[in-house]
Amino acid sequence: MVAAGLALTLAGGCEGYKSPGNLPTVSMQIGTGKYTIEIAKTDAHRQRGLMERDSMPENWGMIFVFPDEAVRGFWMKNTRIPLDIAYLDAGGKVVSIHQMKPYEQTSTASKGPAKYAIELNVGQAARVGLKEGDVVVIPVEAKETDR
Repeated sequence: MVAAGLALTLAGGCEGYKSPGNLPTVSMQIGTGKYTIEIAKTDAHRQRGLMERDSMPENWGMIFVFPDEAVRGFWMKNTRIPLDIAYLDAGGKVVSIHQMKPYEQTSTASKGPAKYAIELNVGQAARVGLKEGDVVVIPVEAKETDR
């Protein structure tokens, strides 16, 4: 399973923050919120995710891009911050949303096939009104994996 795991400047405390993993970033609208999202689209980046970070700005997150749709499962090994995870199908439709606790090693699975997973600070999905069935526009930079 993938370990749970953003450098455009946005308002909301992100100024000067850079991706600790030096990942590319993209601006994304998620629900009513605008986020800077790190793009994890290689096996190594997906496996590292947000591990070993002590914090993340409020309007920041990570999108995990997979080569295909499948039921996905994430766990929180070495992940110190509580997170929301939204699983999305290839069209950007939210198939499920879950909250994950730091260091939890039980896999949190999607309710259906997903091509993408987006992690945000815990409570962000509810704050921006994101719910199952919503469609999130996936930016072109985050649509495909790097093989």
